[in-house]
Amino acid sequence: MRNYKEEAEKRVAFIKELLKEAGATGIVFGNSGGKDAALVGILCKMACEDTVGLIMPCSSKCNYADDMEDAMMISKLFRIEKRMVDLSKTSDAIKKALKDASDVTAGASANIPPRLRMAALYAVAASENRLVAGTGNKSERYMGYFTKWGDGAYDFNPISDLTVTEIYQFLTHLDVPKRIITKAPSAGLYDGQTDEAEMGVTYKAIDEYLKSGVCAPEDMERISNYHKISEHKRKPPRVYEE
Repeated sequence: MRNYKEEAEKRVAFIKELLKEAGATGIVFGNSGGKDAALVGILCKMACEDTVGLIMPCSSKCNYADDMEDAMMISKLFRIEKRMVDLSKTSDAIKKALKDASDVTAGASANIPPRLRMAALYAVAASENRLVAGTGNKSERYMGYFTKWGDGAYDFNPISDLTVTEIYQFLTHLDVPKRIITKAPSAGLYDGQTDEAEMGVTYKAIDEYLKSGVCAPEDMERISNYHKISEHKRKPPRVYEE
């Protein structure tokens, strides 16, 4: 197991150095109420007093219930400034505007909220000389379980090398309430959605594979396929060069 006291110190130093290099005076991140956002928010607050967490509900009922409650709890416990940006009407307006342009699929529609959140985060960052902190972990990145130009867009990410298992361990070290640690991981894209059900494989299996290269054959097939088809998400855009 990692030494999480040292891990916190190294990551805080990393964040401070980035702020200095950029000449930025603050940080903004999406406070979803989930495990990753909680850890990022805590680390950023340790590094920078002027850290703001945007709570950005968008259409799904869970965004206005448990997710919001957990986000506010983390904000209060760790003294992180919170601001609310309700994106539901904006999402509805985009979907309505698209009706005459395309028959938007359910998958494409589900990616609209993360991209709206990215736009909101960067609007605040640009207006207030802040850096945008990313909240994706190593397990999600390997699987490509993030939205390109949505939650996959940020200025820096202090937890991108940590698996979900390690995220839980880190949160336990920081005395984050068990409610955050034990809740089913979910992107909150729609009601009832959970990461593991959508991917068809558990984070435990993914993390074991990342650690040892071994897991059940059926899990390995799914993990390998997810990684393969999402490779474009982990690479910069292709450009023509002579």
